[in-house]
Formats: sequence, C-alpha cells, structure tokens
Amino acid sequence: MNIRTLCHCALLSLVTSSVTFAQGVTATETSQPTQSLTGVQLKGKAPVNTRTLTPTLPKPVEDKLANGLSIVLIEDHELPTFTLQLVIDRGDFVDPKDKQGVADATASQLREGTKTRSTEQISETLDSLGASFGARTDLGATYATASGLVESIDSVLDVFADMVRNPTFPQTELDKFKQRLISQIENQRSSSSFVAQEQFARAIYGDFPAGTLVPSEASIRALTSADLAAFHAENYAPNVSMLLVAGDITMAQLKPKLERALGAWARKDVSPTSFPMVAAPAASRVFVLDRAKSVQTSLIMGNLATTGDDPDRFAISVMNRILGGSPASRLFTNLREAKGYTYGAYSSVSSNRYAGVAGASAEVRTEVTEGAMKEFMYEFDRIGKEAVSDVEIANAKRALIGGFALSLENPQAFLGNVYLQKLYGFPANYWEQYPKLIDAVTKADVTRVAAKYFNPKSMQIIAVGDGPKIRDVMSKYGPVQTPAEPK
Repeated sequence: MNIRTLCHCALLSLVTSSVTFAQGVTATETSQPTQSLTGVQLKGKAPVNTRTLTPTLPKPVEDKLANGLSIVLIEDHELPTFTLQLVIDRGDFVDPKDKQGVADATASQLREGTKTRSTEQISETLDSLGASFGARTDLGATYATASGLVESIDSVLDVFADMVRNPTFPQTELDKFKQRLISQIENQRSSSSFVAQEQFARAIYGDFPAGTLVPSEASIRALTSADLAAFHAENYAPNVSMLLVAGDITMAQLKPKLERALGAWARKDVSPTSFPMVAAPAASRVFVLDRAKSVQTSLIMGNLATTGDDPDRFAISVMNRILGGSPASRLFTNLREAKGYTYGAYSSVSSNRYAGVAGASAEVRTEVTEGAMKEFMYEFDRIGKEAVSDVEIANAKRALIGGFALSLENPQAFLGNVYLQKLYGFPANYWEQYPKLIDAVTKADVTRVAAKYFNPKSMQIIAVGDGPKIRDVMSKYGPVQTPAEPK
C-alpha cells in the first residue's frame, strides 16, 4: 500500500490535527486558527465514523553502509519521485560557547560551493534536474533534504553528496549570509511577540542552550569560513547519521547508488548528541519588558514540559487541543469570541530529547491586559481541576487522529515520523497504534496533565508592552522583574 492512499475512508468529518511532527526530533502541538467555529451548528451532516482509525503503513526497509551510515527506505511507487533526508546527530547544542550559530551557518552554507562546484553551478545543476535541496539545524541535529525525479536520482545524489562532504564555505558568501541574518534578527526584535518569546525561552531554560533563540550579533559577526570548516570536519560523519528515503525505488536499486555517492564518506570519532536533564524554574516569575506607548501587550506564559518519549505525550496532545490548539478551543473561544480581547489565544506543547515547553500566548489590547490574564488563569485552573466534557474530548481525539492520517499524504512528514520512531526506540508498529493510543486517553488523563504542565504556581509569565500601564496588573501574579533585552 502506498503512502498516499492509506486512510481516506476514515477522514469523514475529521478536522486538521493540531499535532505537527517536525522533520527531526521536535514535536510541537499548536494551531493558528483563522476562522471561528463558535456557535456553528452542523445541520443534516453525514454521520461521524466512530471507529478508531487502524492504518496499515508501509514497512521501512533498513540497511547500512560500511562506513556506518544508516539507511531507511519507504517504498512509494505511485509517482516516479523521491524525497530524502540526511539527519546528522549533531546540531546547535554542540556550538562552541564562543561561536554561537556556527552549526546553523554551516548547514546554511553547504550549497554555496564545494571543491569542484561553485554556488552558481550547484544551483544550475539542481534547476536543470528539477531537484530541490535544503539544510537546517535544530538543537539536536542537522538536516539536509533533497527531492526530485527518480530518473535523476544518481545526478542529484552526486551533487547532494558533494555538498555534504566537500563544502568550501567561501567567505564572500558567508559574509552575505551573516548580514542577512543580522538584518533578520533586527527585524524580528522589532516585534514585541518575538521579544516575549526570547524572554520566555530564557525564563524556562536559563543557561541551557534552548534558552537562546538566536545568537548574538557579536557572535554572528565573528564567524569565519575557518570556523564553519572546523565544525564540519568535526561533526559531519556517517556513523552519527541516518539517511531516510521515500520514493519509487527499492533498496536493491538504492543501496549501490548510495555506496557510489556516500560510501567513501569517512567515519569519525564523534558520538551522537546526548542531552542533560533540564532543571525547571523553582517558582513562578513575572517579567515585564517595556515598549513605550505600545497599544498592545504580548503575553506568553507556561512551564517546562517533558521529553518526546514521555508516556504523557498522548494525554498532553488531547489536553492541548481542548485548551488552546484549535478554533474551538477554550482559550480561543473565551478570549476572542466571548471577551473580544484578541484575534486569537493559543496553547502549544513542544517536546524533544530534552524537556520541551507547555505554553499559552495572545496579543491583547493594552487596556484589556488585566482581563486577559484573568481569563488565562481561569482556563488553566478549570482544565486542571474539572473534567472536560464528552463532546470536547471526542472532538479533540477525532481531530488529532484525522490530522495524523492527513500527514501520511506527505512523504517528508512520514519520513519525520519514521525518524522519531527510530530515534526514541518506539516499537515498529508505533504509528499504526498511534490512533488507538490517542483514543485511549481519558478525561482523568486530561485533567492530570493539565494540572501538571499548566500549573500557575510554577508558571513563567512574560508581558511585553507599555510598562507603566501594565506593570501593576502583572504584579498581581508575582513580583515583577524587568530584564534587559538581548543584543
């Protein structure tokens, strides 16, 4: 069975999920709804299928090159295309302390020239093949992705392998990248919501690397081509990498092509990234950052959450969907529809190999900051003490399962799911069982995880806005601290 035709019959009346499995190791449950569902009544609707989705998913075919590169293939013969993602288990977490941003810069500059190809030649070759390439990092890993037609896979792999193995990091291209990045960060910091996100990360994580959303300008300016080359030489290695492929090809056809393109990639004495335990803040804190004469307040509040393999993850998904993960969620219907305080109020829960974050946010008018805070706290208290309704939990489960089923249509998303299963050592049938695991969540589970992860007594609360007008309001939730904004 191919990836695109797995579960269509089970999707009637299911809403797009608030669960997004990222390419890599981070799962984030959130939603940015644009259309209200308050008061909507469905008349003469088709009956909802109450049976739990039971997908039969393609079985990954696995192998390994002699240099230690793991290969995972999902055969999909519906279209003559392929998608591949190389995951190198070294990312921003291993940035040297005095060279923040070097991992991300290294990934970003892979396509800017190799020992035998200029950046122009790389672009021309990819364009002529109808292929794409991208690379990025997160805290735990580096991801290099390519896609194209299977008939061109040999040529694409040649260019892909050259960029991964032999980049030269021309200083002229790096200088352009640094200037673009600095301008981008300056633009982001003009947004009060981004400033709130930065402070929230620092409040939750402290000195742990996840507490820094973007590197400092000084660190960016100091990066050199030699820094990128050194990071590449030390961290890019086949024995800490996995290549995930989905497409119209068999392992018997694929492996010789990979041996030709990547077989000579030398092993290195480097280990997969491991993360220490993250210490949660000891108590609730309130941070107010002043934006003189701002007409709105950016609010973010939340707690340290849990890792991606925690047994609570299914209950958290359902709870988050009910609290703030959809247009029908409690936060959205309360703060936007009932009170008119904001265009939208949301919650999200992230997870990784290190503890993620459970948070909620909204942009509200300055004069309703007090009312908005009261409603946030009311909803946190309510979902952590009172059982949710039968309708709420049933709708949340259907939405999550439906969104998961729709994600199977996307080969890259499916590869991300396979990688998560491998990374965390989940059972081989994990994703086939996922709908049942979501469906097994009880109302008591929802109440329990809400009380744990949205506990106001340990919550870190950030408000960015007109300081003199909101400081007294925010002081009702704890002593107000006024941190300096990063540069």
